[in-house]
Amino acid sequence: MTESTDTATSPMGSGFERGGFILFLALVTLALIVVVWPFASPLLWSVLAAIMFRPLNDWLLPRCGDSANRAAIGTLLIITFAVLLPALLIGSMVVEQAAELFFAFRDGQIDVGAWFSQIYDALPATIRSVLDTSGFGTLGGLIEQAQQFAKESTGIIARQAVAIGGGALSFVLAFGVGLYVTYFLLRDGREIGAASVAALPMERAISAELADKFLSIVRATIKGSVVVGLVQGALGAITFWIAGVPSVFLLGLLMAIFSLLPALGPAIVWLPVAIYLLATGAIWQGVLIIASGVLVIGMADNVLRPILVGRDTGIPDWIILVTTLGGIGLLGLSGIVVGPLVAGLFLAGWSLSKERNSAAQAS
Repeated sequence: MTESTDTATSPMGSGFERGGFILFLALVTLALIVVVWPFASPLLWSVLAAIMFRPLNDWLLPRCGDSANRAAIGTLLIITFAVLLPALLIGSMVVEQAAELFFAFRDGQIDVGAWFSQIYDALPATIRSVLDTSGFGTLGGLIEQAQQFAKESTGIIARQAVAIGGGALSFVLAFGVGLYVTYFLLRDGREIGAASVAALPMERAISAELADKFLSIVRATIKGSVVVGLVQGALGAITFWIAGVPSVFLLGLLMAIFSLLPALGPAIVWLPVAIYLLATGAIWQGVLIIASGVLVIGMADNVLRPILVGRDTGIPDWIILVTTLGGIGLLGLSGIVVGPLVAGLFLAGWSLSKERNSAAQAS
């Protein structure tokens, strides 16, 4: 009896059991990820919504008689009617306009070559001479490639419309799961977060600091990238509408996406449109777009970002750019948040490691 007890409590026996338990945790965690992966995107956005709308939920809580259920339901209703339904409406308009452009390119109703010739003929003789000398005066092959690129780009969005229509049941299911999970995260989010941090296999101080970094990066990314991009896209769409430019929702969405790029950003969209308008004789429309692009759309980032985020988010701009584009390429829309989040946790983890090593060497 004594021998068996000593064997069970020996270092080799405890190490083997600990290794087996760690293997079990790894396997069951991997299995859970595989099972919920089809709903990875709605689950991610549920977490983001719960983090961003936590202050609203806390504000509603005392006004709902300190009922966590009623406060969560009220927050969810506000999210649905103030954010989700308008986003779905605008998204359907964007897809419709993209589909119309795709069919116009396919049927030859839009001729990029004619556009280029019209702009080229409107240019001063000196600029045309420079273009001819440099070999860009005819641009036959470039025009063909540009038309093919435009056709394929709008075709991607048009095919997404077909995919959404064909997978309507999956979309509704994912939408419902996202709302359902958001409700519980709003109601029990603090307890879930505290339990998750406590369960991490690392020192409590490190896990708490990483959790704070996670929350700050999520808020900074949503406010600094998504909100500012939507504001710039909306301002661009309004400007295009005033100038009488077609497909304003599609152009506004493109400006919101390009706002992720530093320096040029939305100018990648509004500047070519303004040049085309000026070259084709629509002077006041072109001047309006340039003035709005420089004075309104361009300044929105400089004004809003410090107010919403602060000037120091802890992540260099070039890393945010690379990880955002990489995240979009890997995960689609979710990559806008996942990319900078991974970068921020990477930098925070190595910064903590450096601090611990320095403290160990000093002692």
